[in-house]
Amino acid sequence: MNKPVKPSPSASQALVAGVDEVGRGPLAGPVVTAAVILDPSRPIIGLADSKKLSEARRESLASIIKQSALSWSLGRAEVEEIDELNILQATLLAMQRAVAGLSIAPNHVLVDGNRCPQLPCSAEAIIKGDGSVPAISAASIIAKVARDREMVVLDKNYPGYGLARHKGYPTKAHIAALVELGVTPIHRRSFAPVRRLLENATG
Repeated sequence: MNKPVKPSPSASQALVAGVDEVGRGPLAGPVVTAAVILDPSRPIIGLADSKKLSEARRESLASIIKQSALSWSLGRAEVEEIDELNILQATLLAMQRAVAGLSIAPNHVLVDGNRCPQLPCSAEAIIKGDGSVPAISAASIIAKVARDREMVVLDKNYPGYGLARHKGYPTKAHIAALVELGVTPIHRRSFAPVRRLLENATG
């Protein structure tokens, strides 16, 4: 007697991955992306744009997403890659890495924003998709939780810059710390505030 064959998810539906990034705007640290394929049989309540959720809620949802999704993956581009490629191209590269890291190959990818990376499957850019497409919301949540945790660690390695608070974004406190303490290896030299400080120091 033949054993019953369990149908794969793709047998009944297209496998769609949501992709989003966190960290395009900061002056320091990597840009982090995530790709998530949600399980339609295990809906997750409360998915939303990660920026509109409290830290505690993001942490809780990130854990649920990782347990419930069919597949999820993180991608990243380092500061050196951002400076070499520019932030847009580095972000697209990080998105490619996130999709490539999925344990299940998606049939289609939905990307937050207005640009898609080159992928081995079809892709669609959705402006403000992190607030309207559950898979993109899920990606935004786990990407933000991962990057925020990393910035807390970097804050201990580079004290005085306030990285745990502002996560590398160009706040007044961050700019003041850069002026006082100088540019570190985790700062993006191609970004104008950092570049100007370096030019002034050598000029």
